[in-house]
Amino acid sequence: MPADGPAAPVAPAALVPDVNDAMCPSRAILEHVTSRWGVLVLAALLDRSYRFSELRRHVGGVSEKMLAQTLQTLERDGFVHRDAKPVIPPRVDYSLTPLGREAAEQVWALARWTEHQVDTVRAARAAYDDRART
Repeated sequence: MPADGPAAPVAPAALVPDVNDAMCPSRAILEHVTSRWGVLVLAALLDRSYRFSELRRHVGGVSEKMLAQTLQTLERDGFVHRDAKPVIPPRVDYSLTPLGREAAEQVWALARWTEHQVDTVRAARAAYDDRART
């Protein structure tokens, strides 16, 4: 035994995140950020903070339950800040954290790109459907 005492246990090598690995935790994060409602909530919060009911109106088509689940997931992941003010009636505001702003900018760029490609995708679908019918 060395004079310094017993050798310290060797920690396993840090695992490098790989989204293609089925067990990689980055997959769950990617799913949260790129889900239909995740993208739209993050994008909405890029502009400003919202109260729950305002956000629900802004993000068309989302149910109250899905919005609540999405916000809770994004808050747990560190993307959204929930600010509950001790007033009557209760007031809760949602905003982006710095990490959330970074994620929102990334997914919003993709969302905007898809808006610009609608006509191209429609044409590709029509061509595919025409080929499939023959």
